[in-house]
Amino acid sequence: MTYNALKAVSLTHVRYQRGDQLGHFLAWVSLVPVFISLGGFVSHFIFRRELQSMFFALGLVISQFINEFIKKSVQQARPETCALLEMCDSHGWPSSHSQYMFFFAVYFTLLTCKGIGGIWNVRTKWAALFLPWSLAVLTMYSRVYLGYHTVAQVLAGASLGILLGGLWFWVVNSMLFCYFPLIEESPFGRFFYVKDTSHISDVLKFEYDNARAARNTMAARKAMASKSS
Repeated sequence: MTYNALKAVSLTHVRYQRGDQLGHFLAWVSLVPVFISLGGFVSHFIFRRELQSMFFALGLVISQFINEFIKKSVQQARPETCALLEMCDSHGWPSSHSQYMFFFAVYFTLLTCKGIGGIWNVRTKWAALFLPWSLAVLTMYSRVYLGYHTVAQVLAGASLGILLGGLWFWVVNSMLFCYFPLIEESPFGRFFYVKDTSHISDVLKFEYDNARAARNTMAARKAMASKSS
């Protein structure tokens, strides 16, 4: 009986040389896009349901489709190390990991600098911006160090991610933003409690104050009900 060749799911299939501690660390760094997508955006949709984050995630998805289209059109091979990594059947230019992370870093930076959502105050804003850019650079370096891409391929991915991230931010906040109230009031928005808090200067304080006010109101009602009984 003949068997077809097996192929691993490449989503979390990252290889490094045994005993290489730096390679081990960079292999985990290489999985940051997966953590952001599944741990970040999925959990954010479940618990927050913010329109800005939904369009942020949509832009990343569109960016990845563009990446796959370019890869299939250019069909540039990965470096020779692809044989050890079992990745020779896929194309390498531009790097999707680099494109994803630099798109994320640019969009996150623009959101933060514009004060949209009001999550970061002035004192923590610049500290918050350090993390996505450092992760983007580390992810780009990891793809070269682990042998998945050439330097040219990760630089192309980073450049495309920066371009698409800035362009998508402009599209969302200059052309689509005016439709956010319509989405909020649509059957979809009302069913899933979709909201936009871009107009609130400090979302964390706003939610904290409203939660306390609601609790105090409930306590007052209970006190009045107990007195009347």
